[in-house]
Amino acid sequence: MAEGKIPYVQGELLEDRARKNGDRIFLYFKDQTFTYNDMNRQANRCANAFLKQGITKGDKISIMLNNCPEYLFLWFGSAKVGAVEVPINTSYKGEFLRHLVDQSDSQVLVIDRDWLDRVKLIENDLKKLKKVVVLGGLGKEETTGRKIPRISFEEFFDAPETPVDVRVYPHDPQNIIYTSGTTGLSKGALGPHKMWIVIAEQLLPLREGGRDDIFYTFLPLYHMNGQCLTTITALLAEGQMVLSDKFSATRFWDEIRRYKATQFNYLGAVIPILEKQPEKADDLDNPVRIAFGAGCPQAVMDRFEKRFGCKCLEGFGMTEIGIPVHTTPHDRRPGSCGQPLPSYEIKLVDDEDQEVGPGVPGEIIFRPKEPYTMMLGYYNMPDKTLEACGNLWFHTGDLAKRDDDGYLYFVDRKKDSLRRRGENISSFEVERAINSHPKVLESAAVAIQSELAEDEVKICVVLQPGETLAAEELIAYAADRMPYFAVPRFVEFLDSLPKTPTERVRKFQLRQAGLTPNTWDREKAGITIKR
Repeated sequence: MAEGKIPYVQGELLEDRARKNGDRIFLYFKDQTFTYNDMNRQANRCANAFLKQGITKGDKISIMLNNCPEYLFLWFGSAKVGAVEVPINTSYKGEFLRHLVDQSDSQVLVIDRDWLDRVKLIENDLKKLKKVVVLGGLGKEETTGRKIPRISFEEFFDAPETPVDVRVYPHDPQNIIYTSGTTGLSKGALGPHKMWIVIAEQLLPLREGGRDDIFYTFLPLYHMNGQCLTTITALLAEGQMVLSDKFSATRFWDEIRRYKATQFNYLGAVIPILEKQPEKADDLDNPVRIAFGAGCPQAVMDRFEKRFGCKCLEGFGMTEIGIPVHTTPHDRRPGSCGQPLPSYEIKLVDDEDQEVGPGVPGEIIFRPKEPYTMMLGYYNMPDKTLEACGNLWFHTGDLAKRDDDGYLYFVDRKKDSLRRRGENISSFEVERAINSHPKVLESAAVAIQSELAEDEVKICVVLQPGETLAAEELIAYAADRMPYFAVPRFVEFLDSLPKTPTERVRKFQLRQAGLTPNTWDREKAGITIKR
């Protein structure tokens, strides 16, 4: 590799930065610190551990952990042997969890011991999984009589720190990140090594990021945001990162000040939630220069920036394509997510793929100018890949308008996916869980905009003839069968769902109806969902 050239392979990137930065601290996690050399050595241990378990280049490994240093070691360790990381949302259980582990062809699952019971429920349906690695201790009774062998993370991690000899290329797949399904099961976007590094490389100068920056994130590492826009970005900048285990509005600024963080990432309701916190005399006394994210209403953003003395940079992106549209600190227009970056082509089109003019809403379609800078396809779903790439453009399913100067303004989601608290939700999977109730005939999940400018989930339910069902009972049933963030807030029982002549549900009618006098509200009923 030529001097100064960025390696587009994630394991090599970590090695390169460790050579240059050695004993400089890279990671802060609670009271722990890890240098660049520490990160590389621990990644090597995981790489050798995977080889010891029989994992070779191209094999899939699932990780289901809260934010923790071990997640980073596993991720970069898998990258060093050319294995494909499959991040799993820690709220997943039941069919949601089974689908990801099985559809991805994962051979190893690394999971926190708190969620072992979730594996037990689906173990007989995991035909390809060969080993479960448990972080947090493993009793003898938990290792015997299991269909799929289990070992502790300590046993797994007992491996040398020597480098591994596996050739990995920029075009090799690095991860499968699952996106919400709208007309079917969740799809796994297969991303190459180069894609994630190029995304961070292009956005770093827009963030005015450098070696002196400390990048803070509370966003989960099973999302693109925590991995690409914090971890890889910090590595590229040769800066430092702070990994928090979760978002807390009350402790947020205390953590920012404690670690002297200069940048943080956000999604959706985070800025409104922080802005609603009681004002304090020291609000301006913080080190943050840049907040980097999407989904903040302009009026809230203006108040936030004035109060806390930083700039919010917004953009448009997807797991499949990265972030091809973004603002800069010195080029922002109210309500705009920016202009397309030079490495991408963006158009706004109607339903016939004809480009629309300024001020007219159109679907955002995309294609890159460089190879291996978007997903390689939906894993094991070639039909879905072809469907998304009509006329040789990737169709995002999202609507935007363009002004006369080429700035884009996000309008709405064309597809039926929902987004709540920063999490993408498959309406199809919510409906399938609800429909499994013996008293339910059919249902439709739709988005209702909340006071935090994000979606809340409303489920419209038609019961079996002659049946009655309390909303509280239905929600309790749902809470056992889906992640907490997907459990509907609103329930409304209907005699029938509005449909087309071909029996497709007219969801736009349900969305337009919104909240009616017959809509039951879980939050008003005082029901909370356990995470």
